[in-house]
Amino acid sequence: MPEAATLLAFAALCIGLVLTPGPNMAYLVSRSICQGRKAGLVSLGGVAAGFVVYMLCAAFGITALVLAVPYAYDALRIAGALYLGWLAWTALRPGGRSPFEVRTLAPDSPARLFTMGLVTNLLNPKIALFYLALLPHFVSPEHGSVLTQTLLLGSVQIVISVGVNAMIAMAAGSIAGILGDRPGWLAAQRWLMGGVLGALALRMAFDGRR
Repeated sequence: MPEAATLLAFAALCIGLVLTPGPNMAYLVSRSICQGRKAGLVSLGGVAAGFVVYMLCAAFGITALVLAVPYAYDALRIAGALYLGWLAWTALRPGGRSPFEVRTLAPDSPARLFTMGLVTNLLNPKIALFYLALLPHFVSPEHGSVLTQTLLLGSVQIVISVGVNAMIAMAAGSIAGILGDRPGWLAAQRWLMGGVLGALALRMAFDGRR
């Protein structure tokens, strides 16, 4: 089992990850605003299923396989940095948008909501990089079964991410309304989001193999 300090550090990383705007947050917020809280929570169910897929892949050795292939880690790291850089630019460029700005989405059935949440998360490079490059650093063979540790850490990430995203989905309409009435706050949130994503992109781009 991981040490308490390791679990706390990992939990803090998970909180920082989920609070950094990305495809999951943008989709859940948009869906909740356009179709209601229930639709947002159904979509979140699909996002949670995507987390489970990544956790199982990491637990059963795909992480080790990818990291063992020459240059695979660097290719993934650079691709992720470019994607985060693009997200930062879309937020900071003139006319950039915040995840809490209302977007018009056509109503979808529960099955499609779940599927779109799942696909959005599976195609989210931020989550892929988290499971492929960050989670393994918190696993230590000296502390017992690698499989058990990976499943435990993955479960912690899922609980935190689903909990925080559920609160965001439930409050999306209110947050969007508050920010919509205060353009200055909306711009500040957008610049904060872009700055964080840009910093993550630079750190990832210059962070070599460990």
